[in-house]
Amino acid sequence: MKQEYDFSKAERGRFYHPETKLNLPVYLDEEVLAFLQDIAEKNNTDISTVANQLIRTDMQIAKVTK
Repeated sequence: MKQEYDFSKAERGRFYHPETKLNLPVYLDEEVLAFLQDIAEKNNTDISTVANQLIRTDMQIAKVTK
């Protein structure tokens, strides 16, 4: 590491993009992953679609029970 760095030509916010979306990883238990994989294979879709559908259903249930 250098003792000093020259930031005289630096540009603030050069790499900042507010419209950028981050997809954070979600780590599932083996049992849950196997369950989702089984449903995804039966419906000929991917695990993300199945997980999103299940979570949306839970969200609707949670809204009703509030």
